[in-house]
Amino acid sequence: QVSKVLILGSGGLSIGQAGEFDYSGSQAVKAMKEENVKTVLMNPNIASVQTNEVGLKQADTVYFLPITPQFVTEVIKAERPDGLILGMGGQTALNCGVELFRRGVLKEYGVKVLGTSVESIMATEDRQLFSDKLNEINEKIAPSFAVESIEDALKAADTIGYPVMIRSAYALGGLGSGICPNKETLLDLSTKAFAMTNQILVERSVTGWKEIEFEVVRDADDNCVTVCSMENVDAMGVHTGDSVVVAPAQTLSNVEFQMLRRTSINVVRHLGIVGECNIQFALHPTSMEYCIIEVNARLSRSSALASKATGYPLAFIAAKIALGIPLPEIKNVVSGKTSACFEPSLDYMVTKIPRWDLDRFHGTSSRIGSSMKSVGEVMAIGRTFEESFQKALRMCHPSIDGFTSRLPMNKEWPSNIDLRRELADPSSTRIYAIAKALEDNMSLDEIMKLTSIDKWFLYKMRDILNMEKTLKGLNSESITEETLKKAKEIGFSDKQISKCLRLTEAQTRELRLKKNIHPWVKQIDTLAAEYPSVTNYLYVTYNGQEHDINFDEHGMMVLGCGPYHIGSSVEFDWCAVSSIRTLRQLGKKTVVVNCNPETVSTDFDECDKLYFEELSLERILDIYHQEACGGCIISVGGQIPNNLAVPLYKNGVKIMGTSPLQIDRAEDRSIFSAVLDELKVAQAPWKAVNTLNEALEFAKSVGYPCLLRPSYVLSGSAMNVVFSEDEMKKFLEEATRVSQEHPVVLTKFIEGAREVEMDAVGKDGRVISHAISEHVEDAGVHSGDATLMLPTQTISQGAIEKVKDATRKIAKAFAISGPFNVQFLVKGNDVLVIECNLRASRSFPFVSKTLGVDFIDVATKVMIGENIDEKPLPTLEHPIIPADYVAIKAPMFSWPRLRDADPILRCEMASTGEVACFGEGIHTAFLKAMLSTGFKIPQKGILIGIQQSFRPRFLGVAENYTMKASRYVILFFKLFFCLHSI
Repeated sequence: QVSKVLILGSGGLSIGQAGEFDYSGSQAVKAMKEENVKTVLMNPNIASVQTNEVGLKQADTVYFLPITPQFVTEVIKAERPDGLILGMGGQTALNCGVELFRRGVLKEYGVKVLGTSVESIMATEDRQLFSDKLNEINEKIAPSFAVESIEDALKAADTIGYPVMIRSAYALGGLGSGICPNKETLLDLSTKAFAMTNQILVERSVTGWKEIEFEVVRDADDNCVTVCSMENVDAMGVHTGDSVVVAPAQTLSNVEFQMLRRTSINVVRHLGIVGECNIQFALHPTSMEYCIIEVNARLSRSSALASKATGYPLAFIAAKIALGIPLPEIKNVVSGKTSACFEPSLDYMVTKIPRWDLDRFHGTSSRIGSSMKSVGEVMAIGRTFEESFQKALRMCHPSIDGFTSRLPMNKEWPSNIDLRRELADPSSTRIYAIAKALEDNMSLDEIMKLTSIDKWFLYKMRDILNMEKTLKGLNSESITEETLKKAKEIGFSDKQISKCLRLTEAQTRELRLKKNIHPWVKQIDTLAAEYPSVTNYLYVTYNGQEHDINFDEHGMMVLGCGPYHIGSSVEFDWCAVSSIRTLRQLGKKTVVVNCNPETVSTDFDECDKLYFEELSLERILDIYHQEACGGCIISVGGQIPNNLAVPLYKNGVKIMGTSPLQIDRAEDRSIFSAVLDELKVAQAPWKAVNTLNEALEFAKSVGYPCLLRPSYVLSGSAMNVVFSEDEMKKFLEEATRVSQEHPVVLTKFIEGAREVEMDAVGKDGRVISHAISEHVEDAGVHSGDATLMLPTQTISQGAIEKVKDATRKIAKAFAISGPFNVQFLVKGNDVLVIECNLRASRSFPFVSKTLGVDFIDVATKVMIGENIDEKPLPTLEHPIIPADYVAIKAPMFSWPRLRDADPILRCEMASTGEVACFGEGIHTAFLKAMLSTGFKIPQKGILIGIQQSFRPRFLGVAENYTMKASRYVILFFKLFFCLHSI
């Protein structure tokens, strides 16, 4: 019996620990509220939905503080909870909880860990304890040794025999792991691993075996169910977070499946897991030999995938179990018909594909392995593997048509490509290399030998390419209804077919509808349609004969953010959820489209109808017309839905809020800059360029450096500061590749300027809500990588008024009705506009929670034409400026996972998440924010390397410190006699 529970969140998003923990934490809060248990949530991730401080689904108290033993102890002292939940905050929360247990804090304050005990958690995280526990029940694990020194690691490898695999204890996403074919590699990897942990496991490598996962739920009464089986298409050696995954498992025999299912239950019971856990197996591809790789005694990335794949709300049920409620007494709220003790049954196929953004990290390799590198993922649902596989590929990136040898972002294969090496060495582009190999008629046996991918999957991939070959031999006159229908059944999009038939996408759509070929809407009910159900969880397929639902309610469509990637993360899911909740509070029915299993917006109870589908023109039109929606909100999901504004508008979709024609004018940088000139709004000298000569002439006239910017991109993609003619040639080619339909804009780069952001909501061209924040870093660092201060700290009132005046003019000129963001350069009292986005920005959650005004709530009401009381809003004339606190938003980077990546910040965004903290003063808030990102304040041994232009400004900071520095920095410091000791 508990009356108050402390839930630890995961902090800022990073590679290996992303938005799935916002989903699990939000579900846990809902479960606690339903049982009338007071909840205290601790999480510095201000962009998360779970940290909302208002609403029926929110925690009673929220702390924006670092998830460290010191800060958690202080919260425990202040709040005196009697229960603690660790399983909803990833490795960060788990490790913190174990440390609190070791320090005796939990015992001292009478706090009970709910669900799986700390002892059981330690038995799964400590590699030696884990091995000992499994040996107690004679379960199979790879021969291994847990070691605490490099010398012991080398001895263990000699005993086992190379190749070996190393894994770090208490690590997430395979951090510190790797395959070691020889002694030299082991020395390198173990040295790096011991820099992050005190213990590593050296085990026999099972690279090339199948990787199978089971999600298992167990309650305190020993009721146990396996919720989902999942199979990694990529074999062992590729981290499951970087692998293509299908559910349910496809290539197991019934004997193999039952063997692994039975083992999962035995292991979970022996370890004493109470709640949800994930167990991973390596299975030999041609024998019954298997070994257990690891057990995660918490909600994980795979748990979020399993929840969305099956419709079984794992986090919600795990939270109920943590309170001591047995599975048979927990209702399956998705089906509305069964208890949680009922194992899901699937009559469809799910495919998960990771989203990488490795091009954003200069110097890093595209090779993938046992340490995770992907920043997001998508989940597609279909009735066949081919259908869900092709849908998932398109969901990953708008530039991908389906299973094809063409690379994303219109990139070309190198002329000297070694295709066999591309297949043998896993990379972020291997799936396209498989297509290329099949196109080159490489045998399935050889591809299987090189990739270790089961031939069942390769047969299916070959079927897709055979259909493509058939389509290319036809045209609009010769293609039959049967052939076109078959293409749609195996996942071909209209756009894909149009390229084969040499038509436009619109012509192909017209041809398909003329032949009466249209998709069917199906339910995910967890019951495979064995019982009637009331679920609102939907997908679209061409493998059907009827719809599972009626279309008698005409809701408002909201487009989600798609896969998390650099520049589009949990903050856009917060925006979508906020908009959906506002619509429902106003009595509007909602139809949500998204394909990201990590999001709260894809929770079963957030909307009236949820389509787990592609954010493409074809699919949005299918759903919009079938549902007869009253309109579509595209401005709360980031750049992917925003880019659909004009195509949807041209196809008759009613876009709510700012006109798509105005969005197009703002997104096209040359048009936007011309409008600013007409408005007499100051901006840096600029020119739209289409050729290298034009770019070089402009740079010569204004002088280097120049800023090069493509249109219709997110997070500064292909945006660069250019310092020379050689760089101009290199960067212009990259920019024109990502912005082929719009000119690239060059502007004079203003050095030494501050950057200021205006987040606002417009209504018929008037600004009715606004917030002005200031970057800590000078201009030149992307806004998503910058540290933000709210309120501003160094900007003069005169400059602030110029910012407001420019915003007024822009809002009026573009007739803005909805959310928007304008970025400015400020140098003294000079204010220059950088750009304007006519959509919600990534800083909307930050400004909303800092000022206590939900900007998306206001924007949603504007977009649907609701009356708004403007008196309490932060208008330009009556701003809300916090007087007794300062908020700092800091970026979260994932550099430790990206070996050889250059950590220098540029105009192109590189951060994977964000945190925010509050303090009475700027320094307190800044320190908390830095600690929340995992930054450890150095006490000694600081090595300084500073660019020449910044050295004079660093003098005041460096004084009184004993430091080591690079040669030229030392000479500079000695010249100014500023350091006591060098």
